[in-house]
Amino acid sequence: MVISLGDVAQLVGGQLNGDGQIPIAGADTIRDVGRGEITFIENVKLADKLAACQAVAALVPRDFQPEGIPFITVDNVQEAFAKIVAHFRPPREDDRVGVSASAIISPTAKLGPGVTVGANAVIGDGVEIGDGSMIHAGVQIMAGCELGDNVVVFPNVVLYENSVVGSRVIIHAGAVVGAYGFGYTTVDGRHQLSAQLGNVVIGDDVEIGACTTIDRGTYGATLIGEGTKIDNQVMIAHNCRIGRHNIICSQVGVAGTTSTGDYVVMAGQVGIRDHVHIGDGAKLGAKAGVMSDIPAGGAYVGIPATPERRQMLIQASLMKLPELKKQIKALERAVDGLKDRPEALSPQEAA
Repeated sequence: MVISLGDVAQLVGGQLNGDGQIPIAGADTIRDVGRGEITFIENVKLADKLAACQAVAALVPRDFQPEGIPFITVDNVQEAFAKIVAHFRPPREDDRVGVSASAIISPTAKLGPGVTVGANAVIGDGVEIGDGSMIHAGVQIMAGCELGDNVVVFPNVVLYENSVVGSRVIIHAGAVVGAYGFGYTTVDGRHQLSAQLGNVVIGDDVEIGACTTIDRGTYGATLIGEGTKIDNQVMIAHNCRIGRHNIICSQVGVAGTTSTGDYVVMAGQVGIRDHVHIGDGAKLGAKAGVMSDIPAGGAYVGIPATPERRQMLIQASLMKLPELKKQIKALERAVDGLKDRPEALSPQEAA
């Protein structure tokens, strides 16, 4: 699937600088690019790596002109490079086989036009699935669930009863939506599961990573706002209300009845206690332990989560502790020496 560098420039709508007849056989990152392939850089600081790689051409921002290599300038490097990669590695067509003979579908379920249901999937009573949605093999969709249009549910996902999923949602393999929340009361010395009568409601354009779990509300709904992207192995507990367009990275844990505003970012392994609110646009650094409300726009790190600048000062001070300990020991020895020499003390100190 070799094309010319000029064709690549036309594909991405970029400005060509160099020989447009150079054949391009593929595209890859600056680390892995091979001979005859095109790569990209977004940061001028990587210019030395570009010069050392095997690429025959590069995709670069409009304000950068590398030396010694043909290049194409574009406004959005990532978006343009994705088009090039898709040309050389086109995604496989969806295996839309209709409804598999081994799927089990309730007679009361309603499937819109163009819905695909894979092998051994189970779709319960009263389920509604919107137009063009794709249910992969082994998926379990329990009674009363509603799925919008063009939803993709990958293998072995489980949607508990009455879960509501918006349009264009992607749920990756092994995710569980709507499991009982971790709520117990102790009666006569025994832990008893409290009421778990709510559901989960997922907005449009949400993506849920592999093996992520989202528990149902106790009486109402656990909500995931539209456009939110959730990484693999995330835990969102009962009654949470996640705002719109949040980014939640891998292994984040959000305890019950916590809420977030819009455009919140949580880095890997953030832990958030129950009944707190994270304000719009807040950013939580990796492994932050959130014990109280976070204001809108705040950047917090550490355990307990502290404003980023303050945490940096704390860490800088901690790094000095060994030296401070030595200084204190030296001062203690000096004071002890003075105590052994009363004549060195003032009359008041000697008394």
